[in-house]
Amino acid sequence: MAVCYDGAVNDRNGSRWSGCLALVWCLAGPGLLAQARDPLERARVLYNQREFTAALAAAEEASRTPARADSANLIAARAYLERYRESAASEDLTNARDHLRSLSTDGFSPTERVEYITGLGEALFFDGAPGAAAAIFGAVLSGPDYLSPAARDGLLDWWASAIDRDARRQPDIERRAMYQKVIDRMEIEVGANPASAAASYWLAAAAWGRGDLPAAWDAALAAWVRSGLTIDEHADLRGDIDGLMLRGIIPDRAKATAHPVDVLRAEWDHFKERWTK
Repeated sequence: MAVCYDGAVNDRNGSRWSGCLALVWCLAGPGLLAQARDPLERARVLYNQREFTAALAAAEEASRTPARADSANLIAARAYLERYRESAASEDLTNARDHLRSLSTDGFSPTERVEYITGLGEALFFDGAPGAAAAIFGAVLSGPDYLSPAARDGLLDWWASAIDRDARRQPDIERRAMYQKVIDRMEIEVGANPASAAASYWLAAAAWGRGDLPAAWDAALAAWVRSGLTIDEHADLRGDIDGLMLRGIIPDRAKATAHPVDVLRAEWDHFKERWTK
């Protein structure tokens, strides 16, 4: 996981669960790759298994059938984005952008349209336009829900990460308002789905980002306790919260309250011991 503590909120877009959003129309289950003789289906399975180079090869094979070319190229675009996230190779981002620009979405299913729009948002994020990426992710989250719970949580994390990155560029008043926007949405999300790891994390991280240290502390404690609800893909929530506390919230709270850092760390450690199985 890429963790950045430079006076801004933890940038989680490098984490294992905010990076790769599963292709939601793909079948799921063991042994699917062996069953997937169709190259388009095989490309989808390989993408979801994070075998991006193999997914690209299968997508290229599928694209040779004109009627399936756009669906295949969509998978290829998403795979290039994931390879770029892992390697930062500029040609992967260029290839992803080129594939997205060349697509015709006329024959897409509703779920494919969601995947296409999500890919546009990821490309904008990587291309240095986090505000535009946040607008796209937010629109998907507000639209018809074609996402699995895990995919929605990943997209929610992307949305908050994009706002976080955009907020870093803004003056203090605007930055605080942007983090409050994240808090407002995450309160709604965690109310509807207490198992949302993204909502639990960002309630603490965004409160810290806007300088509300008591709220950040309380949200971090709540996230730690609530972490037992999260689904397997989000099992590292406690690690994320621990990092946020140790490198961000605790040092800043120590400065604000004149309490020694060691005392606050000991208080945090004692809390974790009482609430860890």
